[in-house]
Amino acid sequence: MEISVDLTLSPLQDDYEKHVINFIKALRNSPFKVLENPLSTQIFGDYDTLMPFLNKEIKRSFEEVGISVLTMKVVKTNRSDYEPHF
Repeated sequence: MEISVDLTLSPLQDDYEKHVINFIKALRNSPFKVLENPLSTQIFGDYDTLMPFLNKEIKRSFEEVGISVLTMKVVKTNRSDYEPHF
């Protein structure tokens, strides 16, 4: 099953930017399609391979900081080719 995942990582500390960059770089270095915008990062792929990858990377990111918030939305379809029709 294909999924789309929207992620926003918010480390709650002064040096938050380097942690966000490290997280995005890890996503970029994966075999999955990754799209970025100023507010969040989206990643697309097969549920059974993408979710274990995200679990590992989220844990790694959380271990690097004191307190961090991750907002995640999961959609049951690959929306990576979405284009507005209006």
